[in-house]
Amino acid sequence: MRDTLVVGAFLAIASGLMNGSFTLPMRFLGRWDWEHVWSLFIVGSCLIMPTTILALQAPDSWAILAGAPAGPVMIAVGTGFAWGFGALMFGQSVSAIGISLANTLVLAISSALGSLVPLLFSHQSLLEPAGLKVLCGVGIEIAGIVLCGRAGRMRELVAGIASQRGDLVGKPRTLGVALMLAIGSGILSAVFNIGFTLAQPVIAYSKAEGLSAFDSTNLVWWVMLGSGSIANLAFCGYLFAKNRNFAKFRLPRSKRLYGLTTLMALLWGGSIFVYGAAAPRLGSLGTAIGWPLSLATGLLLANAIGMGLGEWTAAPAAARKQMYAGIVVLAIAIVILSRAGS
Repeated sequence: MRDTLVVGAFLAIASGLMNGSFTLPMRFLGRWDWEHVWSLFIVGSCLIMPTTILALQAPDSWAILAGAPAGPVMIAVGTGFAWGFGALMFGQSVSAIGISLANTLVLAISSALGSLVPLLFSHQSLLEPAGLKVLCGVGIEIAGIVLCGRAGRMRELVAGIASQRGDLVGKPRTLGVALMLAIGSGILSAVFNIGFTLAQPVIAYSKAEGLSAFDSTNLVWWVMLGSGSIANLAFCGYLFAKNRNFAKFRLPRSKRLYGLTTLMALLWGGSIFVYGAAAPRLGSLGTAIGWPLSLATGLLLANAIGMGLGEWTAAPAAARKQMYAGIVVLAIAIVILSRAGS
């Protein structure tokens, strides 16, 4: 059992490393518009990768899905579709305020909600030790989010945002708009973990029909990611029609652009499937433990990348101190959340 938990924790951390770094290529894709990058990213990570993995691992899984409990399947479809709007908002928020601050706000909100709601559905009282730890972690996370938000506001007032974006794809926005995007993304991104929790009967049915735990989990990912791609691709199609810029896909010397966007898809898509392998190894509260552990790793790495790229170089010292303090507070909160099931 202990070895299984260690492997699960390792996989959750690996998932976080992939999740925290997948937006890095966006810093070098400025020759394309946002919709070019995001449409290819969604096609690769939400459609091609899940379908390929299932086709290679469990080609009979779609027939099994047809006989799975209809209610949980529809929940997976609905929560996946809702998550799609969260992914869309996240992509816009990264372009708006940079890798560091966008990831911090979105991952913190997603971690809090993604831990609290599965606990409620596990039929445990919030007054039990696990519930109290989750409530404590969520409260601390709120304090960390406030600190990071204030740091972002101080940076915007003194240094602006556009001056520190480099060749980041998309366009900057005011912090107020970016915060609404990040908050909306965090809330809807948590729906992904909630949907995965509520879709467990599909996984149980698939395992009873002969699929492995990994393939059963991947089948749920396929449903959720596919339905989530709808909103993203529809919005990208709207932007292509509005801006009449689809021809930019044929820009000369664009192999590098295609390569970096494919890397984005592989990193993020891979993080989802690795997380799917981690959760079953972490016990009955795997989704309440693995989720914050993965997000904590992604949070720290995304901030290291953003700061390494100079997103906070021109910010005043007080803003950087508040950001560092907020990251420390969020890390403490996520550690508390990760121990909720111990």
